[in-house]
Amino acid sequence: MIKASQISSILSCELLQEGHDFWIDNILFDSRKISHPQSSIFVPINTERRNAHRFIQAMYDAGVRCFFVSIQDNYNLADAWIIQVNNTLDACQQMVAWHRAQFTLPVIGITGSNGKTIVKEWLNQLLENNFDIVRSPKSYNSQIGVPLSVWQIQTHHTLGIFEAGISQADEMERLEKMIQPNIGIFTNIGEQHAEGFLNVKHKINEKLNLFKHVKQLIYNCDYEELHECVTLFVSKYPTQLITWSKKMPADLQIVSLLKSKSQSIIQGVYKDEQIEIIIPFTDDAYIEDSIHCWLTALTLGLPHAQIGQSIKKLAPIAMRLEVLKGKNNCTLINDSYSSDISSLNIALDLLLQQNQHKQKIVILSDIYQSGKDDELYEEVLDLLLQKKIDRLIGVGEMFLKHKSIFAAAQKIKSDFFLNTDTLLYYLEEHQIADTSILIKGARKFEFEKISRDLQERIHQTILEINLDALIHNYKVYQNLLKKDTKIMAMVKAFSYGSGSVEVANKLQFQGVDYLAVAYTDEGIALRKNGIHLPIMIMNADEHSYEEVIEYKLEPEIYNFRTLEKFIDLATVHELVAYPIHIKLDTGMHRLGFDEHDLAELIQILKHQISLKIVTVFSHLTGSEEIGLDDFSKEQAKRFTQMSEQLESALGYSFIKHLCNSSGITRHPEMHFDMVRLGLGLYGIDGSKKVSKQLHIVSKLKTVISQIKLVPANETVGYNRKGVLKRDTKIGTVCVGYADGIARRLGNGVGKMMVNNTLVPIVGNVCMDMCMLDITDVSEVNEGDAVEVFGDHITVNHLAEWADTIPYEILTSISQRVKRVYFEE
Repeated sequence: MIKASQISSILSCELLQEGHDFWIDNILFDSRKISHPQSSIFVPINTERRNAHRFIQAMYDAGVRCFFVSIQDNYNLADAWIIQVNNTLDACQQMVAWHRAQFTLPVIGITGSNGKTIVKEWLNQLLENNFDIVRSPKSYNSQIGVPLSVWQIQTHHTLGIFEAGISQADEMERLEKMIQPNIGIFTNIGEQHAEGFLNVKHKINEKLNLFKHVKQLIYNCDYEELHECVTLFVSKYPTQLITWSKKMPADLQIVSLLKSKSQSIIQGVYKDEQIEIIIPFTDDAYIEDSIHCWLTALTLGLPHAQIGQSIKKLAPIAMRLEVLKGKNNCTLINDSYSSDISSLNIALDLLLQQNQHKQKIVILSDIYQSGKDDELYEEVLDLLLQKKIDRLIGVGEMFLKHKSIFAAAQKIKSDFFLNTDTLLYYLEEHQIADTSILIKGARKFEFEKISRDLQERIHQTILEINLDALIHNYKVYQNLLKKDTKIMAMVKAFSYGSGSVEVANKLQFQGVDYLAVAYTDEGIALRKNGIHLPIMIMNADEHSYEEVIEYKLEPEIYNFRTLEKFIDLATVHELVAYPIHIKLDTGMHRLGFDEHDLAELIQILKHQISLKIVTVFSHLTGSEEIGLDDFSKEQAKRFTQMSEQLESALGYSFIKHLCNSSGITRHPEMHFDMVRLGLGLYGIDGSKKVSKQLHIVSKLKTVISQIKLVPANETVGYNRKGVLKRDTKIGTVCVGYADGIARRLGNGVGKMMVNNTLVPIVGNVCMDMCMLDITDVSEVNEGDAVEVFGDHITVNHLAEWADTIPYEILTSISQRVKRVYFEE
């Protein structure tokens, strides 16, 4: 912690205004995620598109009394500390580096391509009985995440574990100054996130900057390029290398690895002694992560017997917050594997984004955090009150002990239970409905039972939607636009299969300008679920105009019939300047006013006051095709002429938009005032350059229901289409054409991924299932996961096999398929 009065002298920067002094406990980067404002400093970070300084007044009104600023202005903030700096993020990081320097505790710094968060969390599980640990919440390893993590260090902590991730050169040195690790772990190296580096060695060398001052560096020397770079690195920055290997002599020499169905036995030699651990995993990545943790615990001097007992109990790490559909029209946020104050704050922010329900409930287990008792539960109450949570359900002895703290609060209802089973019994008799529920508990409470109990029962095929990836893609396109160019996000067709409400919630939180849907009922559903953004209805039927007005939706008007009908109704309702969107036909010849219609259109619009144009738009016929570029330019020319004619005749301006996702990428000169972002938002773009920057949003997964051996010359499936040429192991999976798997993918045309092996579909696709040839897949069992599309099989692959387009694949996924939304 630091006093507000100390900051300017520590950073040698200008103090513009003083207030009453106080201790700063919290750093706020996001004006939408306010907690403990009375003890916070706000750090506004400006980007090319956003001046975060404009949120300073709102933060002040919310109770914040300390601000970094990099823009000079007449700030009228009585009794607030205003500290002028050149760069607000730099200043914050320097402040955190100063804070870190006040402590002498050992700190483990972790970097690498994969496994950082798992290694950090497993080390916490292994070491929590020996140390009072402070660690990064979730995957907080960025230029913003690291300061938030390191700022948590307090005097009672005896070990820090922080992860660091970078996306381009020169970033790690800034993180190193804040983390100041004594022990380093380099997990591994791969091709992930390589866009900002020249090659793999460049990426390794940049990551190694985290370890310039460590005393010990732990890594797997089987990665040849990593081993080579580390060897050169220690010639400049001497440190003790502590290695493990399956192939060569190392400090921990792995001599045997035996996998069974549910566990792995790993034998090694350490300091001339043969030692062994048993871990409850068989996945190669988990095995690698376990060995890193094993060697780190040995390096810290823990007795091997204790390590062996603890490592047997390692639990899977929930790398994400899952948003699930619950019973009785509830929405569940599943975070049932951890319970600490930092990650609670993160989970509550996601809970608050669920606008589809007014009621918010938190089911929370005892929080284990040494050095705090009454103070901790008072902090929990304060956080719940600040986030305006309606009800708390506390589980555990500590909650029962401290229930008087919560009973005194008038604004939050609270119930307490000794254990999870008691709560489950209560939930059988007292159903929760129409509510957003956060389920968050320490591992020992087995809150996954609660999550399973409250989930809506849908079959085993699921569509995973990564909301972080969605926003990443949004920002990729945003960076292609000029600062003042607006974005209309297309959430029609159930957000291209991804779920309209959940996607719209996230986009609304992100600050998108407009949403667009196809039909009125889609817009009504968004309004009923708390979406207040402007929503354009692209095919508003005249019979739904009453609902359009009732729910403040904005219709696309594309011909005189729809215009006159809407004017008539607007006149009856005595509306003035109700927003409408005019569609122009510039060559698509699907919907829209033609050029020869403009004179009549102008006359109608000029002689009424009920309606006002907010946008005029058209649709490019072939924005993705090079061969149609000349026609696209002709369309843009027609659009410019027609919209300018309208604007001149009506005497007021409006937003103009022409480009879809591929138009954004390929035709920057046609961006106009706004663009319509559709398929690109979901990770698909025809441009190779942009496509490389996009992240996969949706993954369709299922499981193997049954495995059977079928002799050669037998047939599989309807109409005996699947004729077997060899003795074949058939895996039946529970996904079919009723779920969105086109029948034309049958008989070997389409494929799925089983245990990293691409396998063909055998026979015809059935309504509810498919049959796969899994003969060549090793170690396959009933219940194993199957990828329909995702990391290995892209939507483009599936579209190519089915001789269709990605739009059809995504929008065909049935709504009976369970959607699981998550944030990393």
